[in-house]
Amino acid sequence: MKTHQKTKALAECALMVAFATVLSIVPLAQLPYGGSITIASMLPIVLISYRRGLLWGTGAGLVFGVIQQLLGLSNLSYFTTWQSIVAIILLDYLVAFGVAGLGGAFRKQVKTPRYALLLGAVLASLLRYLCHVVSGATVWAGLSIPTEAALAYSLVYNATYMIPEGLVLALAAFYLGSVLDFRSEEIRRLPQMREETRTASILGIGAGLVLTAALVFDTVTVFSRLQNAETGEFDVTLLRVPPLEAPWLAVIVVTAIAVVLAAVMLFVRRRLQK
Repeated sequence: MKTHQKTKALAECALMVAFATVLSIVPLAQLPYGGSITIASMLPIVLISYRRGLLWGTGAGLVFGVIQQLLGLSNLSYFTTWQSIVAIILLDYLVAFGVAGLGGAFRKQVKTPRYALLLGAVLASLLRYLCHVVSGATVWAGLSIPTEAALAYSLVYNATYMIPEGLVLALAAFYLGSVLDFRSEEIRRLPQMREETRTASILGIGAGLVLTAALVFDTVTVFSRLQNAETGEFDVTLLRVPPLEAPWLAVIVVTAIAVVLAAVMLFVRRRLQK
């Protein structure tokens, strides 16, 4: 790679890291014991990896992880041993966000950009989820995660925010891969699809977003009541509150509306594709 190309790639990486950081500090939802759902904060890292390659993507992901660690510096105050501090830095930040740099792994294997980016987003989300699960089951056990059955608790807790986070990331990656060509040196719009095909794609993405929004709402509404603030244990009896405060009516209404809207969108989408 020539010097001016390296300079351009470095500038793009810096811009994408900055964009990812901005998206990460404006969460859609914040869980009470760590973890948040963002507006696809890992997407810029996935895109730079797809555009410039895994080496540049991993480098950008690690820088993003360092920035996230600095933003979450207060979390280190819960630990007294250097082994725990190192484990948190690696598992919850450097590696967890660095794996977003693998988002371009399918560029050569999958020729259709939107599917290559979709698979890359899913891979990045899955690897990050596994990092948080290992961290929760080991380092955080006894703090925000109960010591007993720590792995099971960690699997459940981290899934509550990583599933919506991964869905938002996958949908955003799929959409951008459908309209923009990130493979060329100058990013350009892809040839327009037929009106029916474009409408069908928008409806499919819209259905996914509606279901994701409902999942985010249900997760925050219900899960915030499941963990005892003093012991850290998950306890379903905490949901037994006076009827007027119970979240079930809101959860049922929001979920039902989302399912109906998504079903209508998918039905229309199917009709258009015929």
